[in-house]
Amino acid sequence: MFEQAFKNIDDLLRKDAGSSSELDYTEQTSWLLFLKYLDALEQDKATEAELHGKSYSFILDRKYRWETWAAPKDKSGEIDHNRALTGDDLRDFVNAKLFPYLHGFKTRATGPNTIEYKIGEIFGEVRNKFQSGYNLRDVIDEIDVLRFGSQTEKHELSHLYEAKLQRMGNAGRNGGEYYTPRPLIRAIIKVVKPEIGQRIYDGALGSGGFLCEAFDYLSKQPKPTTKDLRTLQERTFYGKEKKSLAYVVGIMNMILHGIEAPNVVHTNTLTENIMDIQEKDRFDIVMTNPPFGGKERKEVQQNFPIRSGETAYLFLQHFIKSLKAGGRAGLVIKNTFLSNGDAMNLRKQLLETCNLHTVLDLPGGAFQGAGVKTVVLFFDKGAPTRKVWYYQLNPGRNMGKTNPLNDDDLKEFVELQKAFADSPKSWSVDISKLDKATCDLSVKNPNEGDEEALRSPQDILIELRALDADTLDLLKGLEALL
Repeated sequence: MFEQAFKNIDDLLRKDAGSSSELDYTEQTSWLLFLKYLDALEQDKATEAELHGKSYSFILDRKYRWETWAAPKDKSGEIDHNRALTGDDLRDFVNAKLFPYLHGFKTRATGPNTIEYKIGEIFGEVRNKFQSGYNLRDVIDEIDVLRFGSQTEKHELSHLYEAKLQRMGNAGRNGGEYYTPRPLIRAIIKVVKPEIGQRIYDGALGSGGFLCEAFDYLSKQPKPTTKDLRTLQERTFYGKEKKSLAYVVGIMNMILHGIEAPNVVHTNTLTENIMDIQEKDRFDIVMTNPPFGGKERKEVQQNFPIRSGETAYLFLQHFIKSLKAGGRAGLVIKNTFLSNGDAMNLRKQLLETCNLHTVLDLPGGAFQGAGVKTVVLFFDKGAPTRKVWYYQLNPGRNMGKTNPLNDDDLKEFVELQKAFADSPKSWSVDISKLDKATCDLSVKNPNEGDEEALRSPQDILIELRALDADTLDLLKGLEALL
């Protein structure tokens, strides 16, 4: 039933002139899902309070609750279409009354980690893109049949939402910014091994994949206590996200996975001067896929000791500073970081202050929405690097939208990494053998011999697209200076 409802919602969104892409479909589905979820949460709390002989104070005024404006019911429990708004009346109510009311929670909330504040943040960032109130009514009717009552229902909904996010990631370069393949995230989590009680941070949240998968991983640990479950809900997962759509999608995704009030802040992580980060601000675990190829303003670059026009290099400095001593990290970055002259000082800092113990080299096509080659850096903070273990992932097939990365592709990597074992795809490099001037960490598999392996046509196309994208970014930067 849920799967058919999601298909029907997408079909209705495609018909409406206000939405034109997978990003729009995801955004519009997200704010409606959020309000439906909020209604279910409030109803559950009201019922629980009643069972204990207490009264429950609803967050939303009656006029703005889902059961009033979106889905008033008749005696049989069906939507009462005589009372339910539709057409221009529905669209105008949402635009002129509902959204302003919900946005107002941001100033009325007691603090940023409350559900009230999240409501205000979300509805200050998204807007209703439905041009037809009749299409909006049809989508509301589809969403109203969705239920959040049981863990099974939440689990099914979270899978359907993840599938929607994957389609968004496949939709093009912008969608790919927000979506990291879940098999890769799961492999990173298995290597980093977070534990209940540790604080986990992603300052480039995107669709929230790292925190959602980490919640699933920790929730499945043997016999978590009631205290453990409360710790997971309230004091484990932290994120920051700059872009409005990603912020909304990330929160909705975390809620569907079972994190009721995510500790997620809508902000540009890089505007914080990293010298202001204190011990209380640090985390045990960082797992993230920060954006690369972006350009930050000069005043933002001044927040970092090693200034760079490459967004990912600023993020890497932020994450190193945000880790506690002994903290562990798994971070996706463009493979050019390993050898670029622009990153030389940053490589030195990483190797001197952290133990970069593992580099996972990903094949072209691992990220379906972005035409770049990437690596994953695994490091622990507090001791210098002595030896780096490399693994060159080669699934033996061309990868892309119709043939994406899967969990089996990464199984050998996870197993071999435990012992830093050598194999035809893995090897270790002693840091003392690196060029001390450049600290070049390029992936050079000694098992392939001296002859350079022929690249596949797909890898060549990916590199050409990446070069085109870099050229476009450079041109935009030059235009901004003129």
